[in-house]
Formats: sequence, C-alpha cells, structure tokens
Amino acid sequence: MLERIGGKRFPYRLKILEEDRVLLALKVQAVWPGAGTQVFCLRDSGQGRGGEEFERVPVVSLRRYGKRLAVVLDRRVNKRCDFLFLKKPYKTKEGEYEQIFWRTHQSLRTSRKRFVTGPWKGPPLTIYVDIDEKYPWRFPGCRVERTHLPVGDYALAGGKGLLAVVERKTFDNLLAELGRWDAFHQVLGELEVYPQNALVIESSYGDFLDPKRLHHYTPSFVARALAEISAMHPRLKVVFAHSRKGANEWCRRFFEAVALQSTESIPVQGVDLEETVVPKSRDSDLIFALMEQFPRLPPSFTLGELREAFPHVPVEAIRRFLGRMKAAGKVRCSGRGPKARWMKIQQD
Repeated sequence: MLERIGGKRFPYRLKILEEDRVLLALKVQAVWPGAGTQVFCLRDSGQGRGGEEFERVPVVSLRRYGKRLAVVLDRRVNKRCDFLFLKKPYKTKEGEYEQIFWRTHQSLRTSRKRFVTGPWKGPPLTIYVDIDEKYPWRFPGCRVERTHLPVGDYALAGGKGLLAVVERKTFDNLLAELGRWDAFHQVLGELEVYPQNALVIESSYGDFLDPKRLHHYTPSFVARALAEISAMHPRLKVVFAHSRKGANEWCRRFFEAVALQSTESIPVQGVDLEETVVPKSRDSDLIFALMEQFPRLPPSFTLGELREAFPHVPVEAIRRFLGRMKAAGKVRCSGRGPKARWMKIQQD
C-alpha cells in the first residue's frame, strides 16, 4: 500500500500488510523505482499512521533471501521488486546504521556483481555425522560430532535443532536401493520433512544411463526410478555431484549457505520476517524436536510416557511422530490402546 505523507525528501510511505498487521513500513522517495535506478528508503518509526492512501495492490509472493526481501505484486507491469537491507559502521563513532534500497526486477537483471564469494567467515559450524558412516566426508574448520541421526548421514546443528540434513549415496548405494525401493521412499519422505534437505549422489546422472555399469537394470528403468524420486518428493533437493570430492564440497557449501541464511535476519516492526513470510507448521517444529530426542528415548515406551516426558507437545503431534518413525522402520508397536508399547528397532 502507498500513502502520501507530504514530506519534502520522503513524500510517500510504503507499507506491506498482512490483514491489519503492518509487516513493513518505509518512507520512500518515489512510488516506483525508475529504469536503472534504486530508491533510498527510511524506516517509518510511526508504523505508517497519518497518511492518505492512493494505491493498494495484492502481494503474490513475499520471501526473504539473506539481506534481500523479494516482492511480487499481482499486476501485469511493475510487479517485481526487492528491498535490500544493509548495515554500515559509523565513521566517527561506534555502532552501525541501516541503509535500505528499493530496487526493481529490471535493475537486478542489468546489474553485475563485482565481487567473488570468499571463504566462510562466520563462527565454526557444528556438523553431525551419523555414527554408521564408515568413511565420512571431511569438513575442515568445522566442529564435527558423531551421533545417531534420526535420518540422513550429515546434519547442520542450529540453536533450535537441525538446520539442514543431507543423505549421501554412492553410485552402488543408490543402485542397491532399487531392490528396496519402497523402504527408500520412506527414508526420503522423512528427510523431506526438514525444510533444508538434500539427497547428494557421488556420481553424475549420465552414469546411471550407462548399460555397462548397471548390471542387473536397464537404463530406462533406472531413469524412471530417478525421475520418480523428484516426482514423489518435490521438496527434496536431488544433487548429482559427479564424485565423492564434489559431493563433499557441495555439502560443505550448502551447510555454510544455510548457516548464513539463518543468521541474517531483517527486523520488521519487531516482527521476525522469516517466520511471517515462510510460516512453519507448529506441529512440524515439535515433530522435529521429538526426532532429535529419539536417540535418547528408552528402548520401549508407551504413548502416555511420551506425553509425560513432553508435556508441551500435543498428543496428535506425538502420534504423527510415532507414525513417521514406524514408517521409517525405526519403531514397532506391540498391543493396542493406552497400554500399547512402542519399541525401538535396532538398526543394522
């Protein structure tokens, strides 16, 4: 929504609303950035009160990418733009000040980056490696811990749980999964539950179409199976990394990017924009927490015992957690009703 506020330098106010809640309010110098230009903005500390509204357009998409807030509007022209939020140090005193630039899609297409992404400069990452990995990838400069992961072979630790999970497969490993395809789909389904996930294959796609390497399968059968992975698990990233070294490097860079994304935030009127724009299911968050606690659970337990151990988790979320762990072959149930016991299945 755009409003006239009558200022000389900033005559307009731009607001992004979710129903009646103000997500973002900025004082702007123009109603839309001109060709090849960008509009300097200031936060409106008054949260957008006292203006004369003259334009209102529905928002199709609102996503945060690091320091950028990308917006897509529901109209044919002037529909794509973004806001760049920067922090600059003061030259004469301690502290930082904020700079906000409003840019159009066209200006982003014509601009060229003048820098090369350098090495990771954040705090050391903590990476969990599943204890069943015999010859794990290496992550120089990171804190590496061996543990029982609920799913996947590698995971990036965060302050509130796992930030990202990666399943690793060699060429022979993936061919072997064709013989237990339904069980493999269950594993991928559990992996897909995590917002940041990937299936990383230490081989190229063309290797799976080479009849000399497939032995018991035809190239067309394997191609259909690989296509089925993406069709049945649309939220799962599938990466053919060509080699072990390439797969290791991709995973390390992926974890760095996820860590950077999680630490860069845009404060918007006291609201966490990431949570507002990309809301996470409350049940999903609780299920993730239960999955992380799974290795610490006793060998057997009842639903009632779980409810006592996790009183903040609704019973339906606990039931869904148990259903997922059963589908993944990690637990089995004996009996029915309140006295039914759930028992861990020892993994080979």
